Amino acid sequence: MSPTTAPGQRAAGPARGSRGADVWREVTHHGLFWPLLALVLLILACGVASPGFLDVTVRDGHLFGQLVDLMRNSATPLLLALGMCLVIATGGIDLSVGAVMAIALAVSLTYLDNAADPSAPGTVLTAVLLGLAVGGLGGMFNGAMVAGLGIQPFIATMILMVAGRGIAMLITQGQITTVTSPPFKSIGSGFVLGVPTPVVIAVVTFGLVVLLVRRTALGMFLESIGINREASRLAGVRSRRTTWTVYVIAGVLAGLAGLVYGAPTMAADANNIGLMKELDAIMVVVLGGTKLDGGRFYLGGLLVGAMLLSTLERAVIIFQLPSQTTPLFKAIVLIAVCVAASPTLRAMLRGRRRADRSDAPAAPVETTPAQEVTA
Repeated sequence: MSPTTAPGQRAAGPARGSRGADVWREVTHHGLFWPLLALVLLILACGVASPGFLDVTVRDGHLFGQLVDLMRNSATPLLLALGMCLVIATGGIDLSVGAVMAIALAVSLTYLDNAADPSAPGTVLTAVLLGLAVGGLGGMFNGAMVAGLGIQPFIATMILMVAGRGIAMLITQGQITTVTSPPFKSIGSGFVLGVPTPVVIAVVTFGLVVLLVRRTALGMFLESIGINREASRLAGVRSRRTTWTVYVIAGVLAGLAGLVYGAPTMAADANNIGLMKELDAIMVVVLGGTKLDGGRFYLGGLLVGAMLLSTLERAVIIFQLPSQTTPLFKAIVLIAVCVAASPTLRAMLRGRRRADRSDAPAAPVETTPAQEVTA
């Protein structure tokens, strides 16, 4: 007890300061802190460069604005990243999601093009189910190659990545298939209770995936397989079946992403639909805090990662930069976020601060007359 502290009082200053430092350290060490900070700073920068960027208006009961457009554009990378995240949790990868997007859209629009009434609700529903089924078939193929034959996921999914566009070209006969079907177009450009349909589809799908992996044992199985596949097998986890199921889910989500992405234009271009989208999905997963070596995964971070990716693409337009530089800025943001969240960098900085404290000269100790030693 210090001389200036009464017997019934506590020295609350240092404890309160250390508690605040602990809270700040816990916040900054959270996996979503740096991606979320980058998203906020990027949105504010866009708002300064474009004064109407943050405005949201309601016309005819529908929401409009650049922020609404960002959420609409985030639907496709979010759907792809959901499946990619589950695959990465098992220690795998899926490079074929972009090609599966092209195949699913080609099948759906080709069916509508050959239908007697492309605008009939039953015809549109059948076209959507066909697209999802084709995506599931692609996932079954990847799962059979990885889980059944034991081929490395990178190589196994690269097969469909390369061959998928050729399959889509065969379906469309090398042409850009265009169809007029307002109900199908509303999947990508319509509204549900004033909210863009792609946003509703992405949010509902996100909720279903969260319930599937967090309210069942699937999430625990995925993490155990990603951490140690052999140990999980010895513990009774059916790793092959679980891995195959995850690839099927990823294929269905990629097919759904292809329908949402291509519905506004109603055109199936096998050469361009889904091109390089697999890299965007991996980037969203990494920005969301999931490591590529498997194990623990974070679905909530995918929301931040998808919004950050879409905001970055819009920022290139707002700041009037060449569109060819978009991949460069994606790489810069990814490097900055990953470096800031690096545990190795934090450990180095923490060790340097401790070294600086230890090298600092000690404060002189004042002595009172009672402590002086007389000769």
